Amino acid sequence: MTFPNACQVMRWHFHPLGFEASMDAPRSMVARLFDRATGQTLLAIAGIPCAAIMAASDVERIIEAVEAEMEAFVPAMALRDAG
Repeated sequence: MTFPNACQVMRWHFHPLGFEASMDAPRSMVARLFDRATGQTLLAIAGIPCAAIMAASDVERIIEAVEAEMEAFVPAMALRDAG
């Protein structure tokens, strides 16, 4: 699928959070998850390997990488909010 189509799949996957991505180099992208109500960035990741045309398995790999980053930051965000 094309990069724009892959981004749409990822937007659907991460809904209700906002998701946007852009290619920052010919073979990598920057992804951002944000709160749709406030626009606040929750997570931004640069240098994710990608291509202009990707297989579904590549999109799944990107989703898994973003989810892993989200899981890594959840405890820190919970501690910050508790204090």
